[in-house]
Amino acid sequence: MWTSGRMSNAKNLFGLGVSLYFWGLMDLTTTVLSGSARPLTEGQEDNLSDKLHQRMKRSWVWNQFFVLEEYTGTDPLYVGKLHSDMDRGDGSIKYILSGEGAGIVFTIDDTTGDIHAIQRLDREERSQYTLRAQALDRRTGRPMEPESEFIIKIQDINDNEPKFLDGPYVASVPEMSPVGTSVIQVTATDADDPTYGNSARVVYSILQGQPYFSVDSRTGLIRTALMNMDREAKEYYEVIIQAKDMGGQLGGLAGTTTVNITLSDVNDNPPRFLYKHYQMSVLESAPVSSTVGRVVAKDLDEGINAEMKYSLVDGDGLDVFDINTDPNYQVGIITVRKPLSFESKKSYTLKVEGANPHLEMRFLNLGPFRDTTTVHISVEDVDEPPVFEPSIYFVEVPEDVDIGTTIQIISAKDPDVTNNSIRYSIDRSSDPGRFFYVDITSGALMTARPLDREDISWHNITVLAMELNNPSQVGSVSVTVKVLDVNDNAPEFARFYEAFVCENAKAGQLIQTVSAIDRDDPQEGQHFYYSLAPEAANNPNFTLRDNQDNTAWILTRRSGFRQHEQNTFYLPILISDNGRPVLSSTCTLTVHVCSCDDEGMVMSCNAEAYVLPVSLSRGALIAILACIFVLLVLVLLILSMRRQRKQPYIIDEEENIHENIVRYDDEGGGEEDTEAFDIAAMWNPREAQLVVKNRQDMLPEIESLSRYVPQACVMDNNVHNYVLAKLYEADMDLWAPPFDSLQTYMFEGNGSVAESLSSLQSVTTDSDQSYDYLTDWGPRFKKLAEMYGATDSSGALW
Repeated sequence: MWTSGRMSNAKNLFGLGVSLYFWGLMDLTTTVLSGSARPLTEGQEDNLSDKLHQRMKRSWVWNQFFVLEEYTGTDPLYVGKLHSDMDRGDGSIKYILSGEGAGIVFTIDDTTGDIHAIQRLDREERSQYTLRAQALDRRTGRPMEPESEFIIKIQDINDNEPKFLDGPYVASVPEMSPVGTSVIQVTATDADDPTYGNSARVVYSILQGQPYFSVDSRTGLIRTALMNMDREAKEYYEVIIQAKDMGGQLGGLAGTTTVNITLSDVNDNPPRFLYKHYQMSVLESAPVSSTVGRVVAKDLDEGINAEMKYSLVDGDGLDVFDINTDPNYQVGIITVRKPLSFESKKSYTLKVEGANPHLEMRFLNLGPFRDTTTVHISVEDVDEPPVFEPSIYFVEVPEDVDIGTTIQIISAKDPDVTNNSIRYSIDRSSDPGRFFYVDITSGALMTARPLDREDISWHNITVLAMELNNPSQVGSVSVTVKVLDVNDNAPEFARFYEAFVCENAKAGQLIQTVSAIDRDDPQEGQHFYYSLAPEAANNPNFTLRDNQDNTAWILTRRSGFRQHEQNTFYLPILISDNGRPVLSSTCTLTVHVCSCDDEGMVMSCNAEAYVLPVSLSRGALIAILACIFVLLVLVLLILSMRRQRKQPYIIDEEENIHENIVRYDDEGGGEEDTEAFDIAAMWNPREAQLVVKNRQDMLPEIESLSRYVPQACVMDNNVHNYVLAKLYEADMDLWAPPFDSLQTYMFEGNGSVAESLSSLQSVTTDSDQSYDYLTDWGPRFKKLAEMYGATDSSGALW
């Protein structure tokens, strides 16, 4: 039967005793008979109690072996012994061990059957090994016993401390939480055998973090242990938890972990403004939506609990200013809501409220969660440009208005307290035709040129207003001028009409339908009246019928037209409109006599160029020669006129240049001359027209132009009307003398390189002066060089 054998040393006694103990228990349930092992039958189990004190002879026994882990001795650890009843102790039986760890972890003495562990065993790495044993005849190798399987179990010892595999831990709990509020549960794991002893029985305790937190010794659940923990006072806590095995008894192993606990914020702090009074200032020119200043209510909370909502609750600037909340910085931004005016109101007072929009009911007793502050805003004066009243002008003017007529008074004022003087002008880019003029001081808008609705019916001009003391401040206003229609255009043919009448035409036959156009646009619409001109009222050849639909028919009055008698007729037609006053014009209709076939189709007509005869008659040739002669006379006349215009600049050699006197009627007679120009003519042109003062030293060759100025244009004795009329007259009359022009002569006189070019002192000498040097003075003296330069023998100028 299986026996343990002697142990080599005392250290194996414990393992042997354990093995024998388990062997005694297992021996009761298993038997080996006739070399084979099988379980007990039901009958055998019933008689188990009777067999406890009996020994049955067995030839081969196997069972479980137990060995302690972590053996630290120097000798191999004895595990157990294999033995067969057939072994007589003479070494004839050889024991063989195979299976898991055989020969590596475990060895067997093939003679005695002793099993030893040759490596350190760790239950946490492997808790058991399954092996097989054989007993062979050493000489023949024949199995003496059947192969049996047995297990070697590694017995646990407390060699592993508890470990927190998920540590360190991070947790949070709301501030001001009640005592006992769960925070987090920690778990420690012990690698020892939980089914054997207390090696894996863990107990939790708190080493650091009291009195704020506590831990359940059995479950590891951490709870709050102190009431009213305030995040604003202390936000972060480091708690150290210990887990100890052996149920916490002395000698047990322990492990620790760190739990970082953060108090999360709750809305337990009401907002408070840093200042109860704010002083701000803003320029009156600040645009709408511009920022005036910022206010801030401090809240010790954070996140959503620190969100603010600012509003204006009182004050005299509720409709002038607005406040918005900056969501990033939780500040109130005061902005301009309406345009400001220092002259209207210099200061405002606002009452601003800041409140938490997110409240917690359990903390309402700590409120109120709102606060107010007072904001004083001063409006600073700014030099503003002039302001027009109204902001836009619309003027209707008839197109026959006289030049210089005031059509509108443009008014602007300085909005500042200083109330500077205003000067007016027109933005010329809006009036390139210079149809209008504005008085610089009064703002009177006047016409400077005749208006023509048919040319330009609308004028959109911009009038500028500038402060006299600060020209950089300029205001502007748009003036829309609508030119009203006046019946100033006579009707005329809609196109060129050329009629044809057949030689075989009968009396009353329609030869042409005419229509007219009128550039005017009367409100009641156009209506034209047609009739033959007075000189053709009794025309024997043609008559006219007015159709009363703005058209007229030209009819033949007789028959028997002949080309050889007269091939062309000119019929004057009088066309009148329905305007006030009635305007009319005479238009001529050309009628050609043509030869036609029986159906009235034109066959030949002198009016068409391609039907002219190849040979010209004597009358035609005479007419052509007469036309050529007239053209030659006209060309000679034009050349003669051009030569006469250049005559003053061509100086004859024989002519004494020093005796030529050129008189300038627009030049005064010196300091003693008091009658060169009478300013009264500008202030009262009517009186200047009646009383004309003559110069005492010479008679004026050109009379004053004031009598040509239409007096309807001069209204209210306004000097501007007179000047504008004179200016327009000078612009239109290219031959008018330049009374108001200023001539500057920069290249003659004392101090000039050319010295004096005057001939007034040349009478003191009889010698001719030489001006050849003028040709060397460049292009500025080219004209003088041509006039006074030397001539060659042929008479040509150099």
